[in-house]
This record gives sequence, C-alpha cells and structure tokens, in this order.
Amino acid sequence: MSDLRNYTLVTGAYWGFTLTDGALRMLVLLHFHALGYTPVQIAFLFLFYEFFGIVTNLVGGWIGAHFGLKLTLFAGLALQILALSMLALLDPGWSVVVSVAYVMTAQALSGIAKDLTKMSSKSAIKVLIPGDAQGALFKWVAILTGSKNALKGAGFFLGGVLLTALGFRGALYAMAAGLAVVLAAAVLSLPREMGRVKKKVAFSSILSKSREINLLSAARLFLFGARDIWFVVGLPVFLSAGLGWGHAEVGGFLALWVIGYGGVQALAPNLLRRGLAGGTPKGGAASLGAFALAVLTALIALGVHAGLSPWVTVVAGLALFGVVFALNSAVHSYLILAYTESDDVALNVGFYYMANAAGRLVGTLLSGVVFQVAGLTGCLWVSMLFLLAAGALSLRLPRGKDSESPQEARV
Repeated sequence: MSDLRNYTLVTGAYWGFTLTDGALRMLVLLHFHALGYTPVQIAFLFLFYEFFGIVTNLVGGWIGAHFGLKLTLFAGLALQILALSMLALLDPGWSVVVSVAYVMTAQALSGIAKDLTKMSSKSAIKVLIPGDAQGALFKWVAILTGSKNALKGAGFFLGGVLLTALGFRGALYAMAAGLAVVLAAAVLSLPREMGRVKKKVAFSSILSKSREINLLSAARLFLFGARDIWFVVGLPVFLSAGLGWGHAEVGGFLALWVIGYGGVQALAPNLLRRGLAGGTPKGGAASLGAFALAVLTALIALGVHAGLSPWVTVVAGLALFGVVFALNSAVHSYLILAYTESDDVALNVGFYYMANAAGRLVGTLLSGVVFQVAGLTGCLWVSMLFLLAAGALSLRLPRGKDSESPQEARV
C-alpha cells in the first residue's frame, strides 16, 4: 500500500508540473508571435529549454541515483516556480535581443525543471513496481506517460485561456502559485530514500550503457525530433498565420491533439494486446511504429502540397499521426525500463531522456528554420526522414520471445 501511495503522490506532482509546462509553452509561443517575432526567433526562445534538458538528463540520473529521486523531484518543481516568476518580470520595453536572451535564460531553468521532474517520476515507477511484474510495468508506465501527455495538452488550452483572461504576467503568477502548493504537498508526503541506490555510483557510469539502451536512445532522438520539427513552431504558426485561427483556437487544437495522444498512450497495453499476443513489446514494435509514421507523414505532406483541404490533411492527418505516435512512444517508454535494473534506473532513464531532449532541441530549431524557408510541407518532409532513421535504428533492438530483463536482453 505504501508503494501505491508513493506512486500516486509522485504522479500527482508530475501532473501539476505538466499542466504548467504545457501552459508555459503556449503562453510564450502565442505571446511572442502576437508581438511580431519571426518563426526562427520564436524557435530560439525554446532552444535553451531543450539544450539544458539534455544536460539535466545526463547529470540528473547520477544525482538521483546518488542522493535519491525525492531530491531531484523537489528541485524540478522549485526551479519551475522560479522560471515562471522570472518570466513574469519580463519588461515589454526591452529590445528584442535583450528580451530573447532573458526568455531563453528563464526557459533554460524550465528545461532543467522539466527533465528533473520527468526523470524522477519515470524512474520512481521502476523502483515502486516489482521487478518481475513486466506486464504491470507496461501498464503503469503507460498510465503515467499517457496521463502526463493528456495534461500537457490541457496545459496548452490552459495557456491560451489564461493569456486571454489574465494576460501574460497574470497567467505566469497564477501558475507559479499553484505549483507552489504542489511542491509543499510533495515535500510533506514522500519518503526520504526513494530511488536512492545502496551501492556507490561512479560519475563515469552516466555514459556507460548497454547496446540496446544506446540503440533505443538514438531511436528516441529521431522519433521526438521528427514530431517537434512540425509541432513546436511550424504547426502553431501555420494555424495562426495561414488559417487565421485565434489564440484560444490554436491552443485548443494543440490541447486536443496532445490530450488524445496521451489518452492513446494510457490505453496502449489494451490497444496493442492483440498484436502482442498477450505479451509485452519488443524491438519490432518500435521499428514498425516508426516506419508507419514515416509513411503517414509523407502522405500528409503530399496532401498539403497538392492543396487539399487543411481539415483533411493537417487536422485529420495529424490526428491519425498522434494515434500511431502515441502507441510507439508508449512502447519506447516501456522498453527503457524493461532494459534496465532497478539500481541503474535513474542513470539509464536519465541517459534515455537526454537523447529525447537532444531530439527535441534539433526538432525545435529545424521547426523554425524549415518552416521559414519551406513552410509546413518542408517541415513534414524533414520529419519523414527523421522517422526513417528512428525505424532503421529500432530494427536492431532485441526481438526475443519474452519480455527480457536487462541481462536476458543483451545481444
């Protein structure tokens, strides 16, 4: 019962953070687009967010293993409160250069916060779920990841609504106050030693990974880079400038996309049960999902290029993309935990999400640059190339009969 209680507390803290994370992204994007910033300038606002996520995941896993996951979780929540408060102090009278530099600095803190919180929450599942319960592990990973993404989508909608209702500064202060309540509840409730390993953890171990973890991490880099190439800047600006949608409409569409994506992730064990013949995912499921996404992305790009209705291509096409992407992401999130031991979970999950953050960094930059040069169609074609790379890497993952433990999965 104590493990279930702690899982619930960790999940609740992660949910609270995720709402503010999604809302903050939408606030920054819509606010600065309204101020006349170009797609490339908007992309730069998010670069430090993604870059410091890479550094945080790489080092944060070692910190979590050495000092405990409770410390890294609390640090993530506290840094997000600081980042929100800092952005609220942005002066509209500052020059573009100063404003961009200031926002990038605040976004760096938010990026550190996001990946400390994510690494802590995902790693805690492996610690709290019995090591031999692979089916239960897939189920609880899917629930946490799916609910997180659904709430991030709700955060997108919340960001658009708060921007309209309270303005940029008021929305940021409201979110900082709400997250402070979440942090206080977590500090008073979670056990001190959660996720702290008994053996001494060498700092060099942050880069010492097994073959399957390296392959899965590389595939994750291209998978999430492929999504963010069109999702971060290209799609919102296309909807706003190309289709004339308002802030609430853009935020609402992106919110529904991510909520639906999160819902599919949470249901992934049930949706994939027939294809997996009652078992758990292997490397073949990850490669098949990536190649299916590549084909779908190419079809959407052809539709946009041919001038078909945006409701058929962009809205319906990307909704279908979200379903397939959610299933593939759920498979990835399970495999990283299936490939690792409990004592190494913070290190391996941190390394894996470092690759995830690297993909998001590349995707974010390319989203602004490619959209400015070649529009949404160009973003989709580059995304397809990334998905082909993810599929090719996933082909080399273990494809055994059973849900292997890390030792059994070695090839």
